[in-house]
Amino acid sequence: MNRSLEQILFGDLGSAAQAITRAVSVTVAATLLVLAAGIVYRFHAADQFEGRLWEFFAWRTTWAFLGNGLLGTLASAAAAAVIALVLGLVLLVGRLSRLRLVRWPAVAIIEFLRGVPTLLLIYVCFLVLPSVGIKMSAYWMLTLPVGLSTAAVVAEVYRAGVLAVPRGQTDAARALGLNEARVFAHVVFPQALRYIVPALVAQLVIVVKDTTFGYVVTYGELMQNAKVLIANYRSLVPVYLAVAVLYCLVNYGLSRASRRVGAPMH
Repeated sequence: MNRSLEQILFGDLGSAAQAITRAVSVTVAATLLVLAAGIVYRFHAADQFEGRLWEFFAWRTTWAFLGNGLLGTLASAAAAAVIALVLGLVLLVGRLSRLRLVRWPAVAIIEFLRGVPTLLLIYVCFLVLPSVGIKMSAYWMLTLPVGLSTAAVVAEVYRAGVLAVPRGQTDAARALGLNEARVFAHVVFPQALRYIVPALVAQLVIVVKDTTFGYVVTYGELMQNAKVLIANYRSLVPVYLAVAVLYCLVNYGLSRASRRVGAPMH
């Protein structure tokens, strides 16, 4: 019996497909376990599991130092996220404008910020701007470039959500006498948010990761503080493992928070 494309893509898997999926899952899991075992063995052979490399984690000062770095990461990421969400909305409005003098500059800014690496923007703030008399703190030399770079991507995420809203919703709002601004603010954009919450969360996770560029401007974020510990205690693997766990916890918290925010929208 012929099946529609929607049934093929989103319907229940047949018995053969389920068997293939299980086999692939088992194979991938076994491969990952072998790789993990190989990594652990290599670390053990390099004496990275010796007690002397882990003992300083029992000190309160170690966790206080990492905690300060984590607070620095969260402070920079939070401000960069606000910049990205607000500026991304401004760029979206500009890109959707019917006026070419507004739309074309918005498109140019979006494409420029999307095309330029975040690290290059940080170097501009760190090396170029001071040479022309514009000085910023290490916090803003990291936060501003991360926020600007993410804003361009967020603008495109917003646009994807807006385009996903059924055309009939806009037509119905206009038929009720709402102007374009009210149609966008009260009808289109609230519905668009329902579609883009997962994508926005993914961008926020990237923002947190991008704060690791803080080493360029010697900003005291988590990775920078981790490098200080590594330099002092010669403990590469333990420190990076601890930092990786902290990053995973932060990103997991963002994911959980997004579910609570997104749940009332559905």
